[in-house]
Amino acid sequence: MTLAQAIATYDRDGALAEAADALASTRRGVLGLAAGAALELLVWTPDASARGGDDEDDEQDDAIVNYVLALEYLQAAFYTEAERLGALRGAFAEQARVVGAHERAHVVALRKVLGSSAIKSPAFDFHGVTENQDAFRRTAVAFEDLSVAAYKYQAPRIHSSSYLMAAVAITSVEARHAAWIRYLAGALPAASAFDQALPPKRVDALVASTRFVVGSPQTAAHRAPGFTG
Repeated sequence: MTLAQAIATYDRDGALAEAADALASTRRGVLGLAAGAALELLVWTPDASARGGDDEDDEQDDAIVNYVLALEYLQAAFYTEAERLGALRGAFAEQARVVGAHERAHVVALRKVLGSSAIKSPAFDFHGVTENQDAFRRTAVAFEDLSVAAYKYQAPRIHSSSYLMAAVAITSVEARHAAWIRYLAGALPAASAFDQALPPKRVDALVASTRFVVGSPQTAAHRAPGFTG
């Protein structure tokens, strides 16, 4: 799958591409894979062919779970900010409230299994997409599809049973999130009989394209959301 095909597949409504285009005039290239923002968010994941002894397996497992933790940080921040800003209405507001609580609980769970190996969360600037229901909807669809594809790629590479149990437990919930937001967006919840996994380079490219990761918080928050995780 080429990068263009990956973008078309996991950004069906163009939300991520739109976020990148809006910043292209003032920031570095639209898909800067080596950009500091992407490196702050997404940690290196060893290739499966690099497996060796138990120590190497442990290091790979830590890297993989930190990788999905980084994605959970991104999603948790996205939904939490959308709820705080209060721009969503009806079913979308309810979806953000419920899914936001889930994503924050995922962060807590992954940090718990990683212990002292857990990476810290970067700061985010969502450039207004959490303040507009249409932009939120399109971005949420892209994020949820992307998350499921990323988990699908990483889960078979995990050696630790405790890490694998955490990843599998989260993956099925992320799939339900994807189906829910796609239904609300008027898209088929399950568009095909099979889903494709997405390797880290493709995930990194899509996340880097948005420039949502920043060195310090930029977006205001008006009220605290409920946390039910």
